[in-house]
Amino acid sequence: MTIGKSEGNTEGNTELVSYGSITDVPGIRVGQAQRHTDGWLTGVSVVLPPPGTIGSVDVRGGGPGTHETDALDPSTMVSTVDAVALTGGSAYGLTAAGGVQRWCEEHGRGFPVPGGVVPIVPAAAIFDLGRGGDFSARPTPDMGYEAALDAAGSPEGADVVRGNVGAGTGAALGAGQFKGGLGTASVRLTGENSHILVGALAVVNAAGIPWRPGAATVPAGEGLNTTLAVVATNATLTVAQAQRTATAAHAGMARALNPVHTLADGDTIFTLATCAESLMVNPKLPVGALIELQSAAAEAVRLAILDGVACAEEVQTPAGILRPFPEEMPQGSI
Repeated sequence: MTIGKSEGNTEGNTELVSYGSITDVPGIRVGQAQRHTDGWLTGVSVVLPPPGTIGSVDVRGGGPGTHETDALDPSTMVSTVDAVALTGGSAYGLTAAGGVQRWCEEHGRGFPVPGGVVPIVPAAAIFDLGRGGDFSARPTPDMGYEAALDAAGSPEGADVVRGNVGAGTGAALGAGQFKGGLGTASVRLTGENSHILVGALAVVNAAGIPWRPGAATVPAGEGLNTTLAVVATNATLTVAQAQRTATAAHAGMARALNPVHTLADGDTIFTLATCAESLMVNPKLPVGALIELQSAAAEAVRLAILDGVACAEEVQTPAGILRPFPEEMPQGSI
């Protein structure tokens, strides 16, 4: 596999490396809405796929805040997803999905039923309550609608704004000690499947910190956490294969952060498959192509998480100061 768009950019004294974007996958669009003044520090990110996109999910954290994830089980009736909403505000923020549904309904996107459509908009939330100073300042349905509108209005292939945006606006890591953020990446398969792309979008609000050899154990801290990701591919997958891809992608989360999947995290990964391209299968090893795709999904999630950490910027609010995670940290300093 190869990493998409590996480019260096210099901004001040910090070199940021872009590993591509989830929007490298044709037809995938991302929109953001956020508030960061007057007690607010939160937002919503929406991934808007093409109509007919297959979707599934794997929830690994012990404290998830989710909406409509049961509908993504392979044994249920509906196989397609109209949008995915990632939001701040913990369980309160899940109301943002209603605004995304409203946008989808206005544009005729959803599961057909007598009299109209029912948009399938699964959602997951991070805990950022009170980080802007006002515990009641949390995402609303209007913010979800705003993020969906932003996604729909972006040109195909548009890069994703990263860092303190969307659902990453109020994100933190290291049990609330450092600023987290939103990141993205993409990976291309190799050989006869080089036409297959796998992208990821991650919101890093983890109890853990970026994994490094010899790193200290992170204390429990206060508050709750969660890392969220959306994996997207142009490959043709069944719902069961999409679910297994979401499961495999959690390996990327484990390679990027330590610890992960704790009782204080709601770690969740969605997978979207636009089904625009077919995987070329080797008859001697029929599962080989799917294994490579799932490995690419894990790598895309790992890179997206590191991207979100690297792009996070310092914030100061009445609730305190969140500084970026340091590039180098002495052992035992957490």
